[in-house]
Amino acid sequence: MALVTFTSDFGDTDFYVPAVKAKMLSINPQLNIVDISHKIKPYDIAHAAFLLRSVYRNFPKGTIHLVAINSTSSMTDGFIGIKLNEHIFIGPNNGVLSMLSDTDPGIIVQFADIHIKDSTFPAKDILAPIAAKVASGAAIHDFGGPLNSIKRMLSRQFKATKKEIVGYVIHVDNYENLITNIPKDVFDKLNPGKFTIEFSREVLHSLNDSYDTVEPGDCFAFFNSLGLLEIGINHGEGAKLLGLRLDSPVFIHFEQD
Repeated sequence: MALVTFTSDFGDTDFYVPAVKAKMLSINPQLNIVDISHKIKPYDIAHAAFLLRSVYRNFPKGTIHLVAINSTSSMTDGFIGIKLNEHIFIGPNNGVLSMLSDTDPGIIVQFADIHIKDSTFPAKDILAPIAAKVASGAAIHDFGGPLNSIKRMLSRQFKATKKEIVGYVIHVDNYENLITNIPKDVFDKLNPGKFTIEFSREVLHSLNDSYDTVEPGDCFAFFNSLGLLEIGINHGEGAKLLGLRLDSPVFIHFEQD
């Protein structure tokens, strides 16, 4: 039996999260449901996609991921299931699943009308039953037919030359540290040995190994466990104190000999 993860923008003060879980458990009481997060900012597709993209590979292959982000929006083009890197995702066709990968997944299924009902709560009435049944052994193909492509939303892309990399903040975490979209492998290929990292009014001339390799109150920059450049202030609220937010630019300038 597959594991089910659940990600939503429902928060944790209403009945929505337990109602969706109850629906799945009513179909199969043996399901193991793991919450990824329900504190996604309402309608924030980019935040949800970043969170899922960062963590889903850590779950066993075959895991079912139920994604309920902005699922009642008129911008949603139906409901779909996709297979990506041996994981199954079930959610609204509103762009959130497109941001899990830079290319369309190999398998995309548009859920058929017979499985879709008029509902103000599609996460419970549509997505939860399908997720529970797929986790119990059904195939996503049992619930619809193939779809050529999914609704795509483009995330902000970094730009790289021999002289510099220009990236952007794509996530601000709970500590107000800022994660950028600058990948370590691109930096390593272009780095001639001398560089400066520039953000807000700060200029750094080296990378750190971790948060605590600088004094409290000092800025840091290092490549985190995701292989992305992370910046901030040790024991400080980096986003607030640096005046940075989502989409703020971060520059790496290379000093050529």
